[in-house]
Amino acid sequence: MTTDLNRREAIRRVALLMGGAVSAPAILGVLAGCSAEPGASTEPGKNAEWKPLFLTQAQAALVAEVAEIMIPRTDTPGAKDVGIAAFIDKMLKDVYPKDDQARFVAGLADFETQAKREHGRAFLELEPALRAAAVKQAHDPAVKAEHESTLPLAQRHRPFILTMKELTLLGYFTSEPGATQVLQYRPIPGVYHACVPLAQAGNGKTWATETSRAF
Repeated sequence: MTTDLNRREAIRRVALLMGGAVSAPAILGVLAGCSAEPGASTEPGKNAEWKPLFLTQAQAALVAEVAEIMIPRTDTPGAKDVGIAAFIDKMLKDVYPKDDQARFVAGLADFETQAKREHGRAFLELEPALRAAAVKQAHDPAVKAEHESTLPLAQRHRPFILTMKELTLLGYFTSEPGATQVLQYRPIPGVYHACVPLAQAGNGKTWATETSRAF
């Protein structure tokens, strides 16, 4: 079970991964108790009873695949395994303002259009390597623009790919599998080592400290 302390720690850590800030709707949703639902899948034959309430089924399938590219299944569960698409669908429906909802949907459509323009096929019809390349192609310039922006976060309109990243990370690290199987818990982190390869840091797992921190 994800506690309020766990959620606050997850928000703090996702903020670090996002360059220092998490959007207000995302924080509100997580602190209100929104969490990913393991088993809520968009894949045929897997929990077929789950239906998105905000996104269309096709949009949810695309969201699920982009999230899985961001956090793939390895020796630990991936984004699909913890139900990230259902988490994003719920957050958009229950928490995000209409303008942000519309911006997300429009960005998702543009992302799909770009895949069709470059490859002549829908994103989900592409080979895995091409899907990953498409996500990277959208992600890297968006991150660069975000870092170079001087506007306060509240005045920015984050592109679809960064909203996807933010919600994917939040949903994953507030889920039970993400918190218990991926994050390592340690009361007092050890000495700081900059730029250490992830494989050398905690056997490739992220450290999560169960201590209260102010925002």
